Amino acid sequence: MKSQHSHGMRFGLRPVWAAAAVAVVWAGGSVQPAGAWTSLDGTMEVHGFGDNTTYQRAHSAGLSKERFRGQLEFSKVFEPVGIFSELSLHGTFRAVYDAVYDVNADDWGDEAGTAVTADSSAFGPGSPIAGVPALFGGSRRSAWGASPVNAASPLGAALNPAIPMTGFGFNATDPTAPFYNPNIGLRQVSGNLASNNNDGQFGGGLEFFTPVRPCNVDPRGCLDGYLDYDEDDLRFPEFRDDHRWLREIYLDATVPMQTGELNFRVGRQQVVWGRTDLFRVLDQINPIDFSIQNIYEEFEDSRIPLGIFSAEYRLGATGMFDDLNFQFIWNFESFKPNELGQGGTPYSILGAGDLFRALANCWENGCTVANFAATPVGNLATDFPRHTIGIRQADVPDGHDQFGIRLEGVFKSVGFSFNALYYYSQLPSLRGLEFGERNPFLPTGVPTSLTGIPPFLFPQAETGGDEIPRQYIPAFDIAFPRVLLIGTSADFYVEEAFGVPVKSAFRVELAHTNGEEFADTSNPRLYSKSRMMRWVVGWDRPTFIRALNQNRSFLLSMQMFGEHMLDHKEIHTGFGTVGHPNWKDDFIFTFLFQGFYMNDRVQPRVVTAYDVRARAGVVGPQVDWLISDNWQLIVGANMKFGHALNTFGDGRDSNPFNPFTAEACPPKAVGNTFPIDASVQGCRVGFEPLGRFRSGPLGMAQNEDELQLLLRYRF
Repeated sequence: MKSQHSHGMRFGLRPVWAAAAVAVVWAGGSVQPAGAWTSLDGTMEVHGFGDNTTYQRAHSAGLSKERFRGQLEFSKVFEPVGIFSELSLHGTFRAVYDAVYDVNADDWGDEAGTAVTADSSAFGPGSPIAGVPALFGGSRRSAWGASPVNAASPLGAALNPAIPMTGFGFNATDPTAPFYNPNIGLRQVSGNLASNNNDGQFGGGLEFFTPVRPCNVDPRGCLDGYLDYDEDDLRFPEFRDDHRWLREIYLDATVPMQTGELNFRVGRQQVVWGRTDLFRVLDQINPIDFSIQNIYEEFEDSRIPLGIFSAEYRLGATGMFDDLNFQFIWNFESFKPNELGQGGTPYSILGAGDLFRALANCWENGCTVANFAATPVGNLATDFPRHTIGIRQADVPDGHDQFGIRLEGVFKSVGFSFNALYYYSQLPSLRGLEFGERNPFLPTGVPTSLTGIPPFLFPQAETGGDEIPRQYIPAFDIAFPRVLLIGTSADFYVEEAFGVPVKSAFRVELAHTNGEEFADTSNPRLYSKSRMMRWVVGWDRPTFIRALNQNRSFLLSMQMFGEHMLDHKEIHTGFGTVGHPNWKDDFIFTFLFQGFYMNDRVQPRVVTAYDVRARAGVVGPQVDWLISDNWQLIVGANMKFGHALNTFGDGRDSNPFNPFTAEACPPKAVGNTFPIDASVQGCRVGFEPLGRFRSGPLGMAQNEDELQLLLRYRF
C-alpha cells in the first residue's frame, strides 16, 4: 500500500474560509441540545449536522474518502402578505472538506500517478517479430512517447519502408519546447480493473493513459469549463465557482383560489419527479454528482440543486379524483451536467472522467495509445501527434431554456402522474469532429505528391499538418444534446390478490426519451441518436421474520429496471460487429433487506444490485446505530462482484488515412503458431474505450471494494 501522508496546510484564502465554515457547523453542533432550534414565536426553525466519512478502498488503493461535512438548514414562516395566504423561506448551507487529497496524495493528490509503458501485442509469444522488442529494452512494452510507431523509432523502416512514420510522435522529453507531455503523473485508464487488456484474451486491445494530478498541478487533459478542477476545488467541492455551499434557498408562496390553491416555489432547489433508488427513470430534473460516491450516495445528497421556478395548481379532491395537481417548472439557472468525476479522482463513474482527460491530452499534446496500429502479426503501441485523435473541447450550453409540466393525482387510491420534460442531456455525447484532424503519416509541410505513392490512391491531396475532415476518426467535441422526455408513473397498495395476502406497495415508472446520443461505430462521426424506453417496477413489503426479530417486521424492497434502445444498431460484417456498444435491452435488479432493533435505534440492512447483461453486481451490508438523539454511527462495506470486462469493436479497422491505412482484418491463418484473426489481432476487439458502455456503472467499478465508516452529530 502506498504511504498516506500529510502535506501540511497549503490552502489559499478561499479554502481557509471553507474549512472554517465546516468548523463553525461542527462547533455549533457541539453545544446545541437534541432537536432543532425554534424561535420563541415558532416561525423559525434551524437544524443541521456535522459528520466525518472515512472510506478505505481495497486492492492497494488506500483511503478513498476522508470527508468532513457540515450542513445547516433553516425555515422561516412569514405573516400573510397581500394575495399570499402562506409565505415562507427555506435554505440549506453545506460545507465540505475532503482530506483524502492531502492524506493520500500518492493516489489522489499532487503526487499521484507514475511513469507508464504501453503494450505492443505484435511482440508477444509466437509472433514472427517476437525478437524485435530488443530494440526497446527487451520488453513488449515501450515507454510513453517512445513507442514503435514514432518518428524516432528504429522499427518504422524495418516494417514498411514505403511508409515513413515521420508524422508520428510528440514532445515527451523537452520541457523547454511547446506542448511538453512528459511520462510522469500518469495512470492507465480503467487500470483498476486489472484488465490485462494487452494479452491474447483481448487480442491486444487499446490502452489509454490519463494525467491524474489536480489541474493546477498538471493541466494536461483539463477541458476549459468542464472537469477542470484544481486541488482546492477537489478538497472543497462546495466552494467552486457555482457556489454549491448555497445548496438550497427558495421562497414558498401560496395563493388561495376559488377552487384549490396556487403554490409558487422560486429559487435554488431540488424538484423530484421519481421515487427510485440507485438509478433514475423520471427523476431527471436535477443533475447528479457521481463524484461523491458513484451511484451509491443518497439522491437527496447527490442531486445538484438548480435555480428553478415552480408553479403548482393544487385542486385537491375534485370530480372523480381524490387529489389532482398541475405543475410547471422552468430551470432559469445555468446548465449543469452530471458530475462524472475528474480523471485522477477516487470516483469516476464508468471511468468516463479518466477517459475524457486522456483523450483531451491526446488532442492538445499528443499521446501514446497501446496496440493501436495493426500489422499482419499483431498490434503496435502508437505515438500520436497532437490534433489527430482525442477530445478538442466541451460545448456546455447556457441551459436557461429547460421546461417541464406534470399532472399528478390520486384516483381510487392509485397515485399517478404524467410528465413531460424538455431539457439538455446531463450525460455528455462524444461527437466526431466536423472540421478535421491532421494526418500523422505526413510530416508537417510535406505534400502527398512527395510521398512516392501514386496520386490516384489518395482520396484528396493534402499537406502534412493540414486539418481536414475525415471519417471514423476518434477525435471529438463533447456536447449535451436536447432531449424530450415523456413519462408516467403509478403507485398503489395491494392488500390481497386471489385470496392470497400480498400486503405490499407497488410503484411503476415509464419514460420515453427522444434526442439522446450514443456512441455508434457504424456512423462516420462515431455517434447517432436513438429513442429510449426506460421503466422500473418497485415492490415494498414489511414482513415479520420471527426467527430474527419477534417484535418488529423487516422491510423488503425490490426494484427491476429495464432499458430498451429503440433505434439500436448492431451490424455484423465480415470484419466484426459495428454499431452501438450499448445493449439493445438491459435489466438491473436491486434488493433491500432492512431490520429494526433496540426501539429502531439499530438498523442493519443489506442492499444489492445486479446488471443482467453486464453480469456484474454489488452488495452493501451496513449497520446504522443511533447512539443517542444526537449521535449516529454507520458502519458498512461496498463490495462488487461478477464480470467487468465486456468488449466491443473499437474501430481500429476503419480506413481514415487511405492509402496508409486499410479496411480489412486478414482472415485466420490455419496452422500458424500466431493465429491471425480478429480475436487475436485485435481488429474491432477490445475493452477500451467502448466496452465500458456494456459494463455499466456496476461492472466499471469492479475492484473498488470499500470499508465505510460515518460518524454524525445532529442538532
